[in-house]
Amino acid sequence: MNDVFNVLDGVCEEYDWYISDIETNCAPPWGVEVREMRVGGAELRKLITENEIQFIWAVFSAIPKGVVPLIDESPIADGNSKFWEGSPKPQLNGAVFEIVCWDSSLFLLISVSDIVGQKFLSKYTDAVDLDAYNELTRKSTGR
Repeated sequence: MNDVFNVLDGVCEEYDWYISDIETNCAPPWGVEVREMRVGGAELRKLITENEIQFIWAVFSAIPKGVVPLIDESPIADGNSKFWEGSPKPQLNGAVFEIVCWDSSLFLLISVSDIVGQKFLSKYTDAVDLDAYNELTRKSTGR
C-alpha cells in the first residue's frame, strides 16, 4: 500500500479511510487484530510508511474528511463477485473510491478519478482497466 499511495501522491492524506476485510501478513501495528477500522489519512500514511504491512485482503474506502459513513455492511474483498461485473462502484455508502487488496498479489482501484487513474497507469503500465476487462470477459463468455 505504501507504493500505491506513493504513486497516488497526496491522495491518502486527502481523505479519511474506512478499512475492512483486513487480513495481513503480520501482527497488526495498531495493536489488536481487527477486521475493520476507521482512520484519518495522515495517520494511515504514517502507519503504512513506518510498518512493512502486506495486506493480503482489505478494502480501503476513501471517505471525505469528517464524514461519518453509514455502514450497513462492511465492504469485502475476499469472495466479492461484484468486482467482475460491469463497472464496479464503491461498496460503502459515501465512499468516493476504493482500493481493494486482492489475494496479496493484486489490487483494484474502484471509481478513481481519471486523474488518479492516469497517475497510476503512468507508473504501472501493465495495469488493466477493470471496466474494459469486465466488458471483454462478458463478450467472450456471452454473459
